[in-house]
Amino acid sequence: MAIKRMDNILIVVDDLEAVKAFFIALGLTLEGETTVEGPQIGSLIGLKDVRATLAMMRTPDGQGIELDKFHTPEAIRFGPVDAPVNTLGLRRIMFAVDGIHDIVARMLEHGAELIGEMQYENTYKLAYIRGPEGIIVALAEQLP
Repeated sequence: MAIKRMDNILIVVDDLEAVKAFFIALGLTLEGETTVEGPQIGSLIGLKDVRATLAMMRTPDGQGIELDKFHTPEAIRFGPVDAPVNTLGLRRIMFAVDGIHDIVARMLEHGAELIGEMQYENTYKLAYIRGPEGIIVALAEQLP
């Protein structure tokens, strides 16, 4: 047996609408949204009395980001919202893009914060931005 692919990653959020809008502005699409609850869900994830709204976002190439808003039990915030990149745990998502400067400008108009930009040798332009809930997104544009 071998891993076939990565299906999706999960980001637990408090303001589901703001985070969905952020990823839509970035270029992802909302594939669907549903509410899950009940003992079977709780048993799967190791919590009791679970009720959560899930929104599945898709990149243009089909990769998934699942956004979950827990209604019960309440989500637990671990650390500051604006934690730096060297904080332990999953810290960022990186997307390959075309037109990095336009994307950064568009995301700043949607309330994102620019963490930093650089050109790596003659191969990539890179930018890190912070969106709602402190989510860090890295953008990489390959140079011709």
